[in-house]
Amino acid sequence: MTASTTAGAAALIREALEAYADDPDAVQSLKGYAQRLAEPLRIAVAGMVKAGKSTLLNAIIGEEIAPTDTGECTRIVTWYRHGRTPRITLHPTDGLPRNLPLKRVDGRLVFVLDGARAEEVERLDVEWPSPALKAMTLIDTPGIASLSQDVSARSIRFLTPEDTPSEADAVIYLMRHLHESDIRFLESFRDIGAGRSGTVNAIAVLSRADEVGAGRIDSLLSAGTIAERYSRDPNLRKLALGVVPVAGLLAQSARTLRQADFEALQLLATLDRAARERMLLSADRFRRSAEPDGLTEEARTSLLERYGLFGIRLAMVLVRNGFGEPTALAHELARRSGLDPLLELLDRQFQARAGALKARTALAAVEDLLATRPRQGTEQLAASLERLQAGAHEFRELRLLAALRTTGVELAPELAAEAERLIGGQGAAASQRLGVPSDSPPEVLAAQARQVLGRWRAVAESPLTARSAVEACRVVIRSCEGVLADCTGRTRQPQSA
Repeated sequence: MTASTTAGAAALIREALEAYADDPDAVQSLKGYAQRLAEPLRIAVAGMVKAGKSTLLNAIIGEEIAPTDTGECTRIVTWYRHGRTPRITLHPTDGLPRNLPLKRVDGRLVFVLDGARAEEVERLDVEWPSPALKAMTLIDTPGIASLSQDVSARSIRFLTPEDTPSEADAVIYLMRHLHESDIRFLESFRDIGAGRSGTVNAIAVLSRADEVGAGRIDSLLSAGTIAERYSRDPNLRKLALGVVPVAGLLAQSARTLRQADFEALQLLATLDRAARERMLLSADRFRRSAEPDGLTEEARTSLLERYGLFGIRLAMVLVRNGFGEPTALAHELARRSGLDPLLELLDRQFQARAGALKARTALAAVEDLLATRPRQGTEQLAASLERLQAGAHEFRELRLLAALRTTGVELAPELAAEAERLIGGQGAAASQRLGVPSDSPPEVLAAQARQVLGRWRAVAESPLTARSAVEACRVVIRSCEGVLADCTGRTRQPQSA
């Protein structure tokens, strides 16, 4: 389904290029959207000031290349794309782009703006040979609700422009607590045009989750309880697909764990429990502690900056419980940080429907062009747009998902919940739609799909089903038919010897 939807969007862009061939601005814009269809999905990382955006971005990439201090660079929209060789390009608000020098200090990439001020820079483009960036382009945005109105306005203009679709296809929104300002931003990012649905292009992250429990070993459990409560909040539920707690600093450091870190943590783990607890009562006490011998104050300060008290406490426990190799410890710290669940959510909600999200953006661009630059001879283009919006099943799924999470559908609660799952509300894979284990063989998936399909056909034909819900049933049925066809096709494929 994704391939046909993407192909339809590409054909629509070509038709629009012919209709607006004599309008240079429109042609340039449309060519940009055509290119976006062929590029990885664009995911913006947004949130309030000091929410931990750059730290989380580094964790996702697996390298410390996004600046996390409060310097000039954190006030600039910065794109992180995959490239064969590292390169940083500065795009000024006035003038030609130019390359910046690459500089690393203590393992971290340092941006040297070559004399430019933040307000003179439209964006920075960072190309980096990271496997994570092959599937997605990440966009780091300045803090929203910054004390500097100019800094905050940069993010708002980029993420929610007034007269064009957003440069981002989806957003990871970081929040430390659920505030009214968070809801306002997510509402502004959600678009409501035909074929679009902000419900499926936002994931919320309860960032700095280790601070919820004051750095205790069970902090992530407490944060998980809060995140679950937020995910059921009716105001947030209609704006984000889920809420995930993440200890961003720990996630970043786990993904970039150094041998010196591991040796220091091993040394700390030799202390008895009472000594460890005394030392970890505060950051200052830890920094000044004389135990164990051989660990300098400089090394302790580095651990605090990279892991925080929560990360140090957790790492010592894990080392004492058998994680005696750097790689094993790094993987377990990343898992415990909440990063793995976030990456899984990104994969099943964004990457699995990347084609539909990019196509949705392309359709929105053509729709806006027809509205803002109407002209004679575009009737056929408008008709093509309408056909694609109405006929592409993935867009029908997105619209139904939006309705289920906002205005609701006249279905019994258990049917509404099942409908949301079947149309991809918990992930686009067949097993996620059907609610069965991910390792289920094709024949099991096919059997389950037949059972579900029969039930929903009966619901659609029942005289007790509200007329307004019948169209929703048809969308669910079409989704079930697609899953069944896919699973049946896989069961018929010859098995390799």
